[in-house]
Amino acid sequence: MTTFDSYNFKNKKALVRVDFNVPLDDNFNVTDDTRIRAAIPTLKKILNDGGSVIIMSHLGRPKDKPEDKYSLRHIVGTLNKLLGMDVKFANDCIGAATKTLTSSLKPGEALLLENLRFHAQESAGTESFAKELASLGDVYVNDAFGTAHRAHASTTVIARFFPHDKMFGYLMAAELESIKNLLTKAKKPFTAILGGAKVSGKIAIIENLMDKVDNLVIGGGMAYTFIKAQGGKVGSSLVETDKIETALQIVETAKKKGVNLYIPTDTVIADAFNNDANKKTCAINAIPDGWLGLDIGPETEKEFTRVIESSNAILWNGPMGVFEMSNFEQGTVAIAHAVVNATKKGAYSLVGGGDSVAAINKYNLADQVSYVSTGGGAMLEYIEGKELPGVKAVEEDVEKMAK
Repeated sequence: MTTFDSYNFKNKKALVRVDFNVPLDDNFNVTDDTRIRAAIPTLKKILNDGGSVIIMSHLGRPKDKPEDKYSLRHIVGTLNKLLGMDVKFANDCIGAATKTLTSSLKPGEALLLENLRFHAQESAGTESFAKELASLGDVYVNDAFGTAHRAHASTTVIARFFPHDKMFGYLMAAELESIKNLLTKAKKPFTAILGGAKVSGKIAIIENLMDKVDNLVIGGGMAYTFIKAQGGKVGSSLVETDKIETALQIVETAKKKGVNLYIPTDTVIADAFNNDANKKTCAINAIPDGWLGLDIGPETEKEFTRVIESSNAILWNGPMGVFEMSNFEQGTVAIAHAVVNATKKGAYSLVGGGDSVAAINKYNLADQVSYVSTGGGAMLEYIEGKELPGVKAVEEDVEKMAK
């Protein structure tokens, strides 16, 4: 497989799949440009070599047809600023007008195609659609880790049409390297911190991590399912009743495998799901009726911090509470600082998954951890041991071009 760094893009049209699925406000301004910034080094390398770039991405979940609120033209201004040049825009990602625009691209120029998901064939992985996209460029670069777990036309099928000229961009390569480092070269003790709302979304990752980690720290809404499973009173807190048996199995597996399982002992509770609700702290297994847990409590913070700061490898996925509300963000803030402190002491820390990334960015700590993953779902599936279609499509040598 050709490496991106060694490839000379001079006079080549590079078709680059990026993940510009960024949040926009009501006026269509980009509110978090992390994903765009992450792709800039890849785009600049191609342009500096004397190549041109044709940028492909999706944005949001349009219903397989054009919807203005999901148009990628809203991000052109941000992209121009970050790339330091004027990027051209195509009103569609395929068709005669787009073909004309790409054909006339000169070395050093960049063109952003309209949202791929305005066509149903993108998500369906339709070969004819992938072939039409492929016809726009000479070389294919996949730099969209955030969509690597989707077998879509632009992330997977398209690679068939570039048997020799396909590769990962800098971001994709760095993402894969950071996860491989954590899973294969992590120094002990290795601690995984899992938060967020539900146990159901984390079962596979917990199972795969059980043979790798020394400490498993559970926070967020999923903690209350564990407490309920162990006979605690959780009031009106979020509980997945159909996952109580699963929670008990996780507790048993941890015991069998010698993994230290840390579940909160106290919690910050409120009488409504509202930042201005009445709040107090209590034991997590004794929450009064009508109250619900929205954050970990101070004793838990201390215990979790101790475990994290004595770790040499850390994976953090999911907040400790409803950190979007200022009155219930303290637990997430404390964990973020604990991860930063451990990193300063030499630990390798990987933060991934939408909400953890949002938290680390909210507290301006992203540059103080080892790596922040841009792809939540893809990162989790890769850690679970699943094969990512977007990765496999570039890594495997295709014998012959698809007919």
